[in-house]
Amino acid sequence: MNTKQIVDVTVAGGYSPAVVHLQQGQPAALRFTRTSDQGCLDQVHSADLHFASDLPLNVAQTFDVPTDKAGEFNYSCGMDMFSGTVVVD
Repeated sequence: MNTKQIVDVTVAGGYSPAVVHLQQGQPAALRFTRTSDQGCLDQVHSADLHFASDLPLNVAQTFDVPTDKAGEFNYSCGMDMFSGTVVVD
């Protein structure tokens, strides 16, 4: 039985951590929490990982992440000024 990998990403002036490693073939999710209202980080999207959403202040938003293929997959803010990477090993 696979345990779901859940990675918390804090959104405040960027993404922390900016690079997330996940194990291939194991269910996974990213949980974004925006803790600062500065900048354009009130949205997050990823064509690679098939999600897009507003990020309300201090409310966690969770997105399932496909781990069927190894590689590097990017996500970014609404204006593509800040980005992060998911590495599936």
